[in-house]
Amino acid sequence: MIFHDPLAIRLLGDEADAVLACADAPGEQGFRQFMAVRSRIAEDKLALAVRHGVRQAVVLGAGLDTLGLRNPYAAEGLKMFEVDTPRMQVWKKRHIAEVGISVPDLLTFIPVDFEKESVKTGLVQAGFDLHRPAFFSWLGVTPYLTRKSIQNTLSFIASIPQAELVFDYGEPVENYQGLGRLFMEALERRVALLGEPWVSRFNAPEMATMLAEAGFRTVTDFDRARIFSYFGWPQKSGVGQASAHVIHAAV
Repeated sequence: MIFHDPLAIRLLGDEADAVLACADAPGEQGFRQFMAVRSRIAEDKLALAVRHGVRQAVVLGAGLDTLGLRNPYAAEGLKMFEVDTPRMQVWKKRHIAEVGISVPDLLTFIPVDFEKESVKTGLVQAGFDLHRPAFFSWLGVTPYLTRKSIQNTLSFIASIPQAELVFDYGEPVENYQGLGRLFMEALERRVALLGEPWVSRFNAPEMATMLAEAGFRTVTDFDRARIFSYFGWPQKSGVGQASAHVIHAAV
């Protein structure tokens, strides 16, 4: 098992069966596996950060992420902050109440529109300490934001002492080949029809430059080959091809 989330099915509620059926459809399994991979890497890095004394963590663009609700480090006093759009947070809080999941005392919801409002301001108003180390998780978000918004967020995170960040990004669709290209083109059309088109995708050198300019000193880019190595999976054909990436960056 790559990743275990005891609240995921409960959070889906009545929609669980339909969502799982779609996730098992042809072509979707690899995408589902990547979502598990990125969460596993993020929570592995969070565990190390907590071990080193970090006591505040931020989930940016949380969506249906359950990390704040699960908080594996509540006993250590880890404060969790969830940042997302006001509309999403209203829906999520109502939904978790409907399915009977309680909100931990150490979790704070912060409504912020990344394109229009300051993440920094929202966090400070909610009690986040700018002068203490922090861990940031930012999964499944950057493709939907402008490059300016991404750069601003990266620069803010890099201003936090001993900050660590795990996030993911996608390569340009034209980098893909064969069936992978067809799947990515279909997925691109689908998210656009849902009103959430992909806005920003990056080649690895572009992302490395953006992170360096923001102020991150240590960066590990988990491409397909590095992900296989991280989990001890045997390398197979296609490992060198285009893929989604997971970044672990630290200042």
